[in-house]
Amino acid sequence: MREGLSGEPRFRTIIEPFRIHSVEPIALTTREQREVVLERARFNLFSLQASDVTIDLLTDSGTGALSTRQWAGMMQGDESYAGSRSYQRFRDTVSSITGFPEVIPTHQGRAAERILFSVTVREGDIVPSNTHFDTTRANVEYQGAEARDLVIAEGRDTQSEHPFKGNMDVAALEETISEVGADRIPLVMVTVTNNSGGGQPVSLANLRDVRQVCDRHSIPLVLDACRFAENSWFIREREQGYEDASPLEIAREMFALADGATMSAKKDGMSNIGGFLAVRDPDLALKSRNLLILTEGFPTYGGMAGYDLEAVAQGLWEALDEDYLRYRIRSTAYLADLAEEAGMPTVRPPGGHAVYLDAVRFLPHVPPARYPAQALACALYVEGGVHGVEIGSVMFGKPQPDGTEIPAPMELVRLAIPRRTYTQSHIDYVGEVISAVVARADELTGLRMVEQAPWLRHFTAAFAPA
Repeated sequence: MREGLSGEPRFRTIIEPFRIHSVEPIALTTREQREVVLERARFNLFSLQASDVTIDLLTDSGTGALSTRQWAGMMQGDESYAGSRSYQRFRDTVSSITGFPEVIPTHQGRAAERILFSVTVREGDIVPSNTHFDTTRANVEYQGAEARDLVIAEGRDTQSEHPFKGNMDVAALEETISEVGADRIPLVMVTVTNNSGGGQPVSLANLRDVRQVCDRHSIPLVLDACRFAENSWFIREREQGYEDASPLEIAREMFALADGATMSAKKDGMSNIGGFLAVRDPDLALKSRNLLILTEGFPTYGGMAGYDLEAVAQGLWEALDEDYLRYRIRSTAYLADLAEEAGMPTVRPPGGHAVYLDAVRFLPHVPPARYPAQALACALYVEGGVHGVEIGSVMFGKPQPDGTEIPAPMELVRLAIPRRTYTQSHIDYVGEVISAVVARADELTGLRMVEQAPWLRHFTAAFAPA
């Protein structure tokens, strides 16, 4: 049953806990126009022009709407090159929420990852995670190391209703350490929520278990904290003993279990740009700042403008607001319900920031070598201008020297919902588009890849119909 803002089940409509202050037009195109556009983009949805998209669910990263308080703070942005007031507010906010004393701003999350792995990871190392996302994996592999995924078995089962499918397999972590030796593991990373695995949360109990393993072997634990607020809400809703805790209290307990965190503030920082690396170790911070100066900027702006620092400082608090989080998580589940009702299988239970469509179950006649998730994502665009993204063998397949490819464990299409951007009627429209694609599932025959780059190939690869 749909819930109102108060959480009382008698209210069926999900109301947005905000009013619309300004509007932006969206494209209303024809099917014929979209077919031409997609062929011109060589069936890669990253190559579409925004002006050709009706509902943009490609990513929730940097695509949300700013609040009046963020805009007001931006007008006070201090653009001083060194030691700006905006940096001080940014630093104090991050430290207050995370407890980390060393705060290093970056222009976005992948820059924080690059700095962290550049100063900690060496060739031949192993970096375990519940599941690395694309830029995280690429930054690890760029150092000549292995990014090893150790999510629990339920996290690889799209239909499991386990409440914390993002959890790390602690036994597998112990086995990895025994196999390769602690000296080859510079850090363990846990992503909250687990984006590549369907936006699934990680429990505090699991983080404590991972922390104990890291302590026994003197290995640092780092969080990929892009969606820390959403993860905190899931803990409050699903983990015993946290029913009455605030999202801020839960977030602080999460960060207290870690030695550091990377963050793209374009997610739960509620901003259009920005990120940070935050750590406890002053020596690691010194090395990171030296590299930051080389490639990002001075340590008190790190590639961000003063007004961006202000927007993130305000946005981090807004992401922890209970009314916002209740609406955010419930509206995502609402889209998942619409998809399931239409006959489209999804990753269960719904994640926090996105709905993940299960292309393997939807298109059993399309083999992984024909990229069923990419084919499904393209079909959603052609049908109604809905712009999603493949998270499957295009993104995570492993090409082999003989020309074959090891497919990804799952073939998913992510429909990521920008924060405070679309209304319920927009989401109802997406549900109707999904229903129309379900009706012509037998017509989808897959794609073949005709061009690819050596790193992060999904951004620029080219395809042709199979």
